[in-house]
Amino acid sequence: MRQTGVALVLVLWVISLLIIMAGSFALSMRRESSVTAVIKSNSQAAAVAESGLAIAELMLLDKDVNKAWRADGSIYEVLATGAKIRIRLLAEAGKIDINKADLRSLKNLLINAPADEEQQSKLLGAILDWRDPDDLVNINGAEKAEYEEAGLSYAPRNKPFDSIEELQLVLGMDKRVYAWLEPLVTVYSGQPLVNFKVATREVLRTIPDFDGDMIDTYLIARIDSARNDLPSPPLPMIPGLRSGSGGNNNVVTVVSEAILADNSRAAISVVIKKAESSNANPFQVLRWQHTITNNKSLFTNVMNDFLVKQYAQPELNN
Repeated sequence: MRQTGVALVLVLWVISLLIIMAGSFALSMRRESSVTAVIKSNSQAAAVAESGLAIAELMLLDKDVNKAWRADGSIYEVLATGAKIRIRLLAEAGKIDINKADLRSLKNLLINAPADEEQQSKLLGAILDWRDPDDLVNINGAEKAEYEEAGLSYAPRNKPFDSIEELQLVLGMDKRVYAWLEPLVTVYSGQPLVNFKVATREVLRTIPDFDGDMIDTYLIARIDSARNDLPSPPLPMIPGLRSGSGGNNNVVTVVSEAILADNSRAAISVVIKKAESSNANPFQVLRWQHTITNNKSLFTNVMNDFLVKQYAQPELNN
């Protein structure tokens, strides 16, 4: 009887162990399936977001100037099967070129930066010293010796900035100021003055000649003109106001964000340049980023104000 009892206990123990193993395996499989499903959804959302770039390039080529999509911060929405895409176009000519902007323009920019006066002044001098070709130190600037004193293993390039990301290397730059500067500046416009006709509200706020009410009035008129396929309104008449010309409006940042039916989402930010001559590819990609949407999402209430038009996907094929 004792042997029978021991055998029974062993059988029950083995059965219990198998049940635990089976449950653990089932839980592991469910987790793996969930992870796989999330990866698949995210990949699909990324593919849809990338399709927004192709749509933007198509609409930028519209021969009707008033119907072509506008690179002034306007947002366009495309409804596709099981997905929604929002696309925002930003002309680089509507930003402040950190290589071409003069001392006054850079000073006006940094006065508005989230930093105290001392940091603003030092950043101004350090940016000028980074891009100029000599080793002479600007007022409150920084050349090789100042970088060595700060314990840094590099020195200013004494050349124009290759990218806006390079600003992060400038002595005195911090994450907060860089995050504020990033959407306002460029290395692609090639002109010292901002083209106000395609500038965003954030850029216009750094221009001393514009006040808040004037900016809001102008932007409302500009959005209304886009919604109604009318020419962009003229700039406000301000004595001494100097705006960049059309210039290099052929360089555009395309921000495309997609949301799927299951609420999966993805976004990309791509800088493209329109080809100067006709060839197989009318646009050249200069910069490509997968972005984190969060508070910068194109689907927020704030961004709804810049929504110009909505399309069903078949409309784009006509």
